[in-house]
Amino acid sequence: MYFTEEHELFRESLKDFLQKEVVPHIEKWEKTGDIERFIWEKFGEMGYFGIAYPEEYGGLDLDLFYTVIFLEELQKINSGGFAAAMWAHVYLAMTHVNKEGDDRIKEKYLRTSISGEKIGCLCISEPFGGSDVAGMRTTAVKEGDSYIINGSKTFITNGVYSDYLVIAAKTAPELGNKGISIFIIDRDTPGVSATKLDKLGWKASDTGEIAFDNVKIPLENLMGEENKGFSYIMQHFALERLIMGINAHARTEYALEYVINYMGEREAFGRTIDKFQALRHTVADMASELEMCKEFNYSVAKRLNEGQYVVKEASMSKLLSTKIADEVIYKCLQLLGGYGYMEEYPLARLFRDSRLGPIGGGTSEILREIIAKMIIDKKEYKPAVKE
Repeated sequence: MYFTEEHELFRESLKDFLQKEVVPHIEKWEKTGDIERFIWEKFGEMGYFGIAYPEEYGGLDLDLFYTVIFLEELQKINSGGFAAAMWAHVYLAMTHVNKEGDDRIKEKYLRTSISGEKIGCLCISEPFGGSDVAGMRTTAVKEGDSYIINGSKTFITNGVYSDYLVIAAKTAPELGNKGISIFIIDRDTPGVSATKLDKLGWKASDTGEIAFDNVKIPLENLMGEENKGFSYIMQHFALERLIMGINAHARTEYALEYVINYMGEREAFGRTIDKFQALRHTVADMASELEMCKEFNYSVAKRLNEGQYVVKEASMSKLLSTKIADEVIYKCLQLLGGYGYMEEYPLARLFRDSRLGPIGGGTSEILREIIAKMIIDKKEYKPAVKE
């Protein structure tokens, strides 16, 4: 219904690529927190960064279910950090470059992002703001033929080692969320500095706190229209939230497959533990929840692929899928007993990595309020209109 034969061939080739080119390096990257440049270039050579982007800039312009496959398989090599570094580049930074960037910006940044030559990050969250995007304090003040940017961002994936930053800043602070704009900044611009953060999970990815101290950029680095940034951010949140929902069901599937195999081999009281009713029924419950998430997420992906504005459904996808992922992975770790607590088994890392799901990209608490506004208050969110 959702995946064609071509999709499945793509999935198999991606699986092979990840096993050969990525998996042998994962332990090293988890320890160093620095994903080496060569793998970005290999992803670019294979076309994986261009799946959703226009052919004129080196992309493949494929439907959204190729992206679904890309996300799912990245979750199944058990490094939430590596997966995050990849999809934050492709679907956070590059989405804005593609949608709001002019031809010059696309030629300079989108083409090189697709090829893997440049790595991008998206800078929205701030130390004092968190989920309150409208409350951001970073400013961009026009001076002659430049903008001067001051402020800070935090929890930024690829925030330390990326080559360019897509940043939201207030160009008209007195207008609140109606006064936010989007800019692109080169990493080596004077006044840009980054500090690496030490995280509970997602160890392979570099997450940074970034400071902007009188950073001077040309007017042409504004992306889209001035003061329309909030609308752009909101518009792309639907994709980001669906991505995190898909990530959640994929890691749930990985955990469940692993634990079912383990239960078929592990013996207690003279038989394998997959013969004990209490454990079998636990697995039945978890598998049912997983299937519900997958089917819902696929249906939302189909609607998004058809151009529908699915902010409510994408918010629901992230809210429930990340919650269920955490619960299932917790139970899967329990089913491994003492081995679940050992670092050499995959559940310990998966448990830590999964915990970011209900926090990043809009906390579950914020999502519940957004959904409540739509369901109870009948609030309608609409896409940004190009004038």
